Amino acid sequence: RELSKLSQISSGTLPVFRRSLQTDPKLQECDMKDAIRLKHDGWVVVADGTKALFLTNAGTEHVPDLKVFRKETQDNPPNREQTADRPGRLSDGPQGHRSAVQEADWHALAEDDFAADLAQMLYKRAHKGKFDEIVLVAAPSVLGQVRKRLHKEVSDRVVAEIDKDLTNHPVDRIEKLVFGR
Repeated sequence: RELSKLSQISSGTLPVFRRSLQTDPKLQECDMKDAIRLKHDGWVVVADGTKALFLTNAGTEHVPDLKVFRKETQDNPPNREQTADRPGRLSDGPQGHRSAVQEADWHALAEDDFAADLAQMLYKRAHKGKFDEIVLVAAPSVLGQVRKRLHKEVSDRVVAEIDKDLTNHPVDRIEKLVFGR
């Protein structure tokens, strides 16, 4: 997939990756006149490892107006609340040595599962024709996990990706950061 990198958006420093109209597969710098444009009824999905906001553009591509139409959350307490008191021990053989066994990071595993569920949810909606264009905004690790799991039917509709966690921002701030307006 061919993407090109936008330098900054508005006053923030949000790295944005956007489809290139050129045939060069390398990432290329673009300037601010190439700001993100999202058609009417296009989607913006803002996610972190436990929460996803689904927004639709009720405005136009020149004057966007984002509206939240769905929220998904996952109960994912910190890892310390999901693990045993101390790591397990493993015998190293007849010498009597014992080694500690690292606990699984249940919190990180739950975040990965949430990213997989989000990718699957987007595929189902894309397959039903619910959106033609989508902008993905997520924390870098979550965006990477979602990107790995996106079906071609969804990835073909992605117009931009922003690797920033904006889930706790108000909608008007998300709109300003994403569209630079």
